[in-house]
Amino acid sequence: MKTMVMMVLLLLAAGSACAGDFKVGVVDTERVLRESAPAMKAEKKIEKEFSGRDQEIKKTMKQTKDLQALLEKDASGLSEADHRNKERELSALNVNLQRMQREFREDLSLRKNEELAIVLERANKAIQSIAETEKYDLILQEAVYRNPKIDITDKVIKNLALDKADSK
Repeated sequence: MKTMVMMVLLLLAAGSACAGDFKVGVVDTERVLRESAPAMKAEKKIEKEFSGRDQEIKKTMKQTKDLQALLEKDASGLSEADHRNKERELSALNVNLQRMQREFREDLSLRKNEELAIVLERANKAIQSIAETEKYDLILQEAVYRNPKIDITDKVIKNLALDKADSK
């Protein structure tokens, strides 16, 4: 126990001795994934890619609601066979709609993860570039608390915007 305390004190003393030369930065990764140019471009790309399926789901939802309203409104005006057929049609539409929504959510989640991984890879390269250029010893991507003085998120976002402009 005594040796453990001595080791901790020794590490603290060694850390404070070189702390003056130690340059630390912190990056808010969530903010980079929300606000950077590549992240916004990826979001628009995904929206465009999935807009057709979204419209198809909305169309199926409208068909389902219309058929439900027809069954409720004209329940007494339909023959027993027509009523059963409409109920089967409604049930099939509901099953199809649930399947379409589930597949949409799964595919959307997968595509978002793919695009965010690409953005994160570019962000990591930007962070590494900043670290080398500005002589950082340590850059953390997540922290419970970050002093605004060491937050370099804006630099990373600007670097990604410049990188995007260079790659056009």
